[in-house]
Amino acid sequence: MTLPNAQLKTELPAGREPTLRVMPSPADVNYTGDIFGGWIMSQVDIAGGILAIRRAGGRAATVAVNSFAFKQPVFVGDIVSLYAQILRVGRTSVTVEVEVYAQRYFSEHEIVKVTEATLTYVAVDDERRPRPVPAMSSESMPRASVPA
Repeated sequence: MTLPNAQLKTELPAGREPTLRVMPSPADVNYTGDIFGGWIMSQVDIAGGILAIRRAGGRAATVAVNSFAFKQPVFVGDIVSLYAQILRVGRTSVTVEVEVYAQRYFSEHEIVKVTEATLTYVAVDDERRPRPVPAMSSESMPRASVPA
């Protein structure tokens, strides 16, 4: 379902850096001229995997695509920004949410949310068997602000 143009305009997430930023090329289009959904899915998996690997402290494998919603098409020339955040850390798994935005044809003003997804990765060892995700060290834990 395509929304009226007035409802498409949005902004990139404030205060966050994209995990990945890419631009699709003509080789990435389907027969109707839109970017293949599979190309977008691949970019989402890469962005989610970057966070999962960092949090797992090494190799991690995609084990589930929990949800995936295509909201708007992506076109050749769009600047595609993928924002990932960790939702949950289990004993061997990391669940990541990825939001995808397209900046249309180099326009600074037309930005649309095109996809959102949730994926689960499992930390694996050198033999590709599940391994525990390390506990966060005190240095890497977010610090609470304490009033003076």
